[in-house]
Amino acid sequence: MAQYYDYVLGVIPLLLVGLTGILSVAGLAFTAALPVGAGVAALVIGHALFVSIPTQPTAESTEPTQRVKAE
Repeated sequence: MAQYYDYVLGVIPLLLVGLTGILSVAGLAFTAALPVGAGVAALVIGHALFVSIPTQPTAESTEPTQRVKAE
């Protein structure tokens, strides 16, 4: 199942290329549209790194649970 960071990795190139293309077609010069697209992609990366902080699994969650036999 895809998680948040999988979506972020997919959205980065879409924003960079797609937003730049849309702004260029809309009449903005390519040299002005490219920094706008890159800026929005950078904001998404910043959100993924600093707002929705990636966490590492703890030692407790990575160890298998032990079952106790009923005697």
